[in-house]
Amino acid sequence: MNKEKSTKEMEKLIKKADVLLEALPYIRNLYKKTIVIKYGGSAMVAEDLKKNFAMDVVLLKYIGINPVIVHGGGPQIGKTLEKMGKKSQFVDGLRVTDPEIIDIGMVGEVESINAGILNTLDDGGFIPIIAPVGVGEHGEAYNINADFVAG
Repeated sequence: MNKEKSTKEMEKLIKKADVLLEALPYIRNLYKKTIVIKYGGSAMVAEDLKKNFAMDVVLLKYIGINPVIVHGGGPQIGKTLEKMGKKSQFVDGLRVTDPEIIDIGMVGEVESINAGILNTLDDGGFIPIIAPVGVGEHGEAYNINADFVAG
């Protein structure tokens, strides 16, 4: 290994150590706590962002933080509607979907979340990924805004 390459690798390692030292107080505060992360938008489309996101989430789990991922679907829903010849409609920034689009479901609001399954998955070493879909009183599927589910 030449001297220049060795120096560059050492500089990379020093930068990583600096980042870890800076992050240590946050890691200590979040250790054994559950954090909710909304995964959507550009991060779902760009390959490099997908890979980096996945690596960061696994790192969080590895250092003792319990991530729960809420999976958005905006770009995919928009493409599906476009293929069906429908235009996305938004009211106050929220997508409105009519009942005839069965694969997407109607838009609903969060009334409750049963966290028991999430705790079981966390305890088992898994990283839960939630698709923000709910069930209505009569078994109908509801597409729920991922930001609301994450909140």
